[in-house]
Amino acid sequence: MANKNEKLIEEIGGMSVIELADFVKALEDKFGVSAAMPVAAAAPAAVAEAAVAEEKSAYKVTLKEAGSEKIKNIKALRSVVANLSLTDAKKAVEEAPTVIVESASKEDAEKIKKELEAVGAKVELS
Repeated sequence: MANKNEKLIEEIGGMSVIELADFVKALEDKFGVSAAMPVAAAAPAAVAEAAVAEEKSAYKVTLKEAGSEKIKNIKALRSVVANLSLTDAKKAVEEAPTVIVESASKEDAEKIKKELEAVGAKVELS
């Protein structure tokens, strides 16, 4: 039996790409099967990718728009971002959209977002 398989493998190895495509098509027709991956088999991969995306550990916090009351935005920004100078906070508010924090935990990012949105700013987490 192994000898028979080896001969078949040797023969397939000597085929051109076009001959292989024709051979696969003939096998599909003969046995009523398809060489294409079933959609259901692709679904677990998509679910796994979505799970990895949800398990994100670091978030970038971006100030999209400062609210109409810039002073409140500056104060809120300074209260949620450690060691942020008044000058840097003012600059961030005036030059929005701007990245406030490059890498924050989910809890910290949501806290920053909540505080800034409370004073009228628009914040995005990515």
